[in-house]
Amino acid sequence: MSILEKTLTTKKATREAFGDEIVKLGKENKDIYVIDVDIAKSCKTSNFIKQLPAQHINVGIAEQNAAGLAAGLATTGKIPFVSTYAVFGSLRMAEQIRQEVCYPNLNVKIACSHGGLTPANDGGSHQAIEDMGVLRSFPNMTVIMGADYYSTRKLVEQAAKMYGPVYLRFTRDTVPMIYDEHEEFTIGKAKKLQEGSDITIIANGDTVRLAIEATKVLEKEGISVKLLDMHTIKPLDRDAVVECLEVGKIITVEDHNILNGLGSAVCEVVAEEGRGKVSRIGVQDQFGQSAPYEKLLELNGITVENIINTAKKLLQ
Repeated sequence: MSILEKTLTTKKATREAFGDEIVKLGKENKDIYVIDVDIAKSCKTSNFIKQLPAQHINVGIAEQNAAGLAAGLATTGKIPFVSTYAVFGSLRMAEQIRQEVCYPNLNVKIACSHGGLTPANDGGSHQAIEDMGVLRSFPNMTVIMGADYYSTRKLVEQAAKMYGPVYLRFTRDTVPMIYDEHEEFTIGKAKKLQEGSDITIIANGDTVRLAIEATKVLEKEGISVKLLDMHTIKPLDRDAVVECLEVGKIITVEDHNILNGLGSAVCEVVAEEGRGKVSRIGVQDQFGQSAPYEKLLELNGITVENIINTAKKLLQ
């Protein structure tokens, strides 16, 4: 059964994937550390604390200190994962990540829950809509967001094994489980879910499930869709984007500001190639508000219906 034939009913937050995978990795490698900022319960590192207390440090509500401590540990050969909310891990820690982690190219991983609009009722102050854009602009940084539980586990595992700064973004809310434990993923390489000849949809993170549902409808209406899960925003799989230009028309879908996220990254490649057309679906350069997650997506046009309508407009 292909992924598009599945009924996506089972749900799990990708922060759960991080919590489960980091325990496994920590047991396999004693150099892996978790640095918490007093929100272990929310970031799903409580089991790591219980099972591997000697590899855990809680700095309290001091994110900038966490980044500096992680950099120091990395200089001694440790592999620290700083665990916090995305809005703090990308913005409050930005200077420390740039100067103390990326500039010396240290092996620090920033693992952040509550990415995008999934903080929902917590409001705009906790919704990280610009995090991937900020951090993809830092030299040496890799930026990743898995689409579901199993893809996130695989990508966290790979991040632990590769050298260098990595930003890993997770959801607070549950999202459908698209893949199974046997699917393989490679950091920096798009996951091709389907070939198509009329239009391409490139999505990442929690919006991949919307792209899948939209693709099902479009295919039933006779529109052939090429579908990619672009889990790595940086380094972007340039070859995969260039291949999409054979189709010509591209829609990007993301739970992130349309400025400087997945859509912008794809547009950079398309502009350099000098052909093709892109429509970006994502947060419309506006702050969120306190509302249910699905409502916030709707307010920004990040919906199955809008993907379908955008595809039809591009094809007119």
